[in-house]
Amino acid sequence: MARITKIEALVRTADVSHAGTQGWVYLGIAGREFMLDATGTASGTRTGDNWTFVLGEDANVENPAYNDPRRPQLDTDDLDRYPAYLRFEPVGPDPAWCLERVVVNVNPDTDHPHTFDNPNLADFGEDRRLWLGQEYGKLLYLKRYDG
Repeated sequence: MARITKIEALVRTADVSHAGTQGWVYLGIAGREFMLDATGTASGTRTGDNWTFVLGEDANVENPAYNDPRRPQLDTDDLDRYPAYLRFEPVGPDPAWCLERVVVNVNPDTDHPHTFDNPNLADFGEDRRLWLGQEYGKLLYLKRYDG
């Protein structure tokens, strides 16, 4: 049992035509949902974008006080009590999004970090990308990989 002080989410948009989006991306983890939107950018991603969103300590997201795992304080015990997922809400004239990779690290700067991933996106290639959208599905569950 340890307090969650920092969450890093690496999110990569595929480098293919129409892969980017103006849609909203959310991370669900430890019983809570967070918005992933980098400070100083408009919501959404561009084709080929590679972002590391930081929640909690050293946050780089919009509205960091409202997207903070320390308010209310989350605990690593909750990582196994609730599913971890990435959720997409389509917006705009080209609403679909092509996700190529997502890796989430909880308390990454400690002796006991917790990693979440989806093994279906672990390698690169056309068959390792996932289109998300109103007509394709909007949720990708993540699997815990500690060790």
